[in-house]
Amino acid sequence: MSIKVLVIDDSALIRSLLSEIINKQPDMEVVGTASDPLAAREKIKALNPDVLTLDVEMPKMDGLVFLEKLMRLRPMPVVMVSSLTEKSSAITLHALELGAIDFVTKPKIDIRNGLQEYAEELTGKIRCAAKARLHGTTTLRHTSGAVERKNTADAVLPSRSCAFATTEKIILLGASTGGTEALKEFLKDMPPDCPGILITQHMPEAFTKTFAKRLDSLCKIAVKEAEHGERVLPGHAYLAPGNRHLLLNRSGANYITELSDGPPVSRHRPSVDVLFRSAANCAGKNAIGVIMTGMGDDGAAGMLEMHQSGAHTLAQDEQSCVVFGMPKEAIARGGVDEVAPLQELSSRLFTWLSTQGKRSFRV
Repeated sequence: MSIKVLVIDDSALIRSLLSEIINKQPDMEVVGTASDPLAAREKIKALNPDVLTLDVEMPKMDGLVFLEKLMRLRPMPVVMVSSLTEKSSAITLHALELGAIDFVTKPKIDIRNGLQEYAEELTGKIRCAAKARLHGTTTLRHTSGAVERKNTADAVLPSRSCAFATTEKIILLGASTGGTEALKEFLKDMPPDCPGILITQHMPEAFTKTFAKRLDSLCKIAVKEAEHGERVLPGHAYLAPGNRHLLLNRSGANYITELSDGPPVSRHRPSVDVLFRSAANCAGKNAIGVIMTGMGDDGAAGMLEMHQSGAHTLAQDEQSCVVFGMPKEAIARGGVDEVAPLQELSSRLFTWLSTQGKRSFRV
């Protein structure tokens, strides 16, 4: 059965282009379009779609107001369609907080050709949304896209044995679909003196700075978009900038951040595999890796390398994931020491730290 999609956008051109892209897929079809939320409300009742694409800024009713009402009254998978602006990025992140599964961005210029370039991303996220977990339930539809050839972390940095003698701990986080809320949940109770944290979340470059500022306003620790060559400090979290790999490196006795413009790995830049590989290389047994909700398998190979280097590794469990793709693959490859619900990941991490001769942390 095809995934039934309802396209909601005030632009007739965007509605036409999205419909064209979606209808070319053998496993999905556009069953209707709407120019505003009020029209969409009636079509949802009549057409019973599996997934909505929803423009961020809408006439007649604010898109966020509509989304909030939808998630309260008739929860269903939603993929937001956002512009690459600071205002739109803030609105989109709020939409993810309200329950949207994921988002795609509109090109700034040459919309027709630009959206065609986004076709693979858009349809992949619609497939992901169709099987995503909503409010403790999972949709019945399961689909899969074609398997693509992809780079490994070797394309960015070689694997090597960790030769550094240190006891300073470091936390590495990787997430994708559903990760914005998962990261917020994990980080919000981190104590100000926790080990330094490096984060790779699949996200466009226009969004990462806004997301980092949002996390910083909510957390006890400092959160910022990573810059090249920064010393990694306790009580600080560093988010990979969109479209650049984030790596852990060392300068003498200190951990530092490194940014790379190397090719996409596991179809992503930034890639969780690259971050985890770098941690295996230069932190070894002093690293703690956490892999969270996300589509695909980015991070699975890197987590296995961390595990083999002596790091402690944790994965979010299926019930608390929006999409149990990345953690599932990491578990299947044998790279995970503990599997826990999202709400328990931080306490599990600090329980392990206390067994390493570290003082107890209160989270």
